[in-house]
Amino acid sequence: MKRRHVSVIVAAITALFFSVLVAPTAQAAPVTASFVKVSDWGSGFEGKVTVTNGTTSAISTWQVALDFPAGYSISSSWDATRSSSGQTHTFTPPGWAGSLAPGASVTFGFNGSPGNFPGVTACRLNGGSCSGGGSGTLPGVPGGLTGTSTASSVSLSWSAATGATGYRIYRNGSAVGTSSGTSYTDSGLSASTTYNYQVAATNSAGEGAKSSTFSIATKPGGGDTGTRRAAPYLYMGWGDPPNPTTVMNATGIKWFTMAFILSSGGCNPAWDGARPLQGSADANAIAAIRAAGGDIVPSIGGWSGNKLGPNCSTPEALAGAYQKVIDAYGLKAIDVDIENSDEFENEVVQDRILTALRIVKQNNPGIQTILTFGTTTSGPNFWGNRLIERSKALNANIDVFTLMPFDFGSSNIYNDTIGASEGLKNKLMATFGWTEAQAYAHQGISGMNGLSDQQEMTTTATWQNITNWAKGKGLARLAFWSVNRDRGCAGGGVVSNCSGIAQPDWEFTRITAGF
Repeated sequence: MKRRHVSVIVAAITALFFSVLVAPTAQAAPVTASFVKVSDWGSGFEGKVTVTNGTTSAISTWQVALDFPAGYSISSSWDATRSSSGQTHTFTPPGWAGSLAPGASVTFGFNGSPGNFPGVTACRLNGGSCSGGGSGTLPGVPGGLTGTSTASSVSLSWSAATGATGYRIYRNGSAVGTSSGTSYTDSGLSASTTYNYQVAATNSAGEGAKSSTFSIATKPGGGDTGTRRAAPYLYMGWGDPPNPTTVMNATGIKWFTMAFILSSGGCNPAWDGARPLQGSADANAIAAIRAAGGDIVPSIGGWSGNKLGPNCSTPEALAGAYQKVIDAYGLKAIDVDIENSDEFENEVVQDRILTALRIVKQNNPGIQTILTFGTTTSGPNFWGNRLIERSKALNANIDVFTLMPFDFGSSNIYNDTIGASEGLKNKLMATFGWTEAQAYAHQGISGMNGLSDQQEMTTTATWQNITNWAKGKGLARLAFWSVNRDRGCAGGGVVSNCSGIAQPDWEFTRITAGF
């Protein structure tokens, strides 16, 4: 009996010993990331992040997302691939990095500005806490990557990857954008150039392996690449609207910008907020234009009326309203005229419109998106500059930024139009890192024929000079307000059905067709 009691005690001690030995290995240490500010020199700072694999298995990839306080940005980074959206900067391993071994660490760094950096406001590792890492299974590999090109863009599509909630697009090894769907258009490219693309799927666990490489060459530059539009405004609800085929036959114009899509109540699109998308004079005009070999771009917004931007409560809802218009006519392009203060001078609505256009671009590969807005004589004002900067930060992928260079009270509308356009070009180059030619290829002019609201005069000779300049610089769009007013009525003032100057009928349209 005594011997049996001793054996039980020994067995219990042995079990306890082994439980102590084994218990620590039952809970694998996490993958962690830590941020430190290495230095700060008043006008900038250097930061470093260390990723440590505390598990017992090698990890093939990781993803660190850092949220910065408002006003701080990153100017350069090293030893990681970086993508930025607003104040969030996301890092993944560089292309040359291998797996991270158990117990090993890897670091990457970056420079930012301004100085006196207070630290990151949030740190996420693989979708979870940087102190404990994310969890879950990495997504699969996207398949079937393919695409088409113009002289300045590539439209990609691919097959969905298992477990993916999003995708990151790589051009020549560097991340250039993200998509929530299985398509993406990469714009601002050089003509006659070969680009190599890969796509990686993402989810809360991080980024999966990249797809196989797809190589494609952009088309040669010069001429009409299929995205360049001479499209003056035609308004079927105002100003004694002309028969569009009459104008087409008289001038050679092929495209019109159709005004205006507004809210018919809530987030519902309609012409002037009143006429339905189908069965209206507008729909009949579109059918006639297409039967004559032309096409249209709808203008969504404008100065007057109830806009969709403020009435649609989310970017997704606004994108859905845009999609109704796209689906109604099978559109190749849409224009958002973000002009009045309820949209243009409203940060929330600006961002809502840009995000909605990003969604539209993702869901409609190859569609051209255009923003039209006012300007000063030297280029975009504060709100125009913000619109451009936010389009970059939100990855809105806008194809054409169009200025309305009039209503300055100007005595030389040609000089002011060129000055405004050059200012826009400089802003696009600074914001997107484009060359001068690329910047011109992403901008447009929308003038006002004859007398403007402030009695500025654009003669047919002046418009010919503006057209020649726009064509010579390779701008993407030329428009004017409006075909309804493209009829002579010398001394008639600013009215809806003529230009207020002596001119042949449809002369501004004929000149524009030469663009």
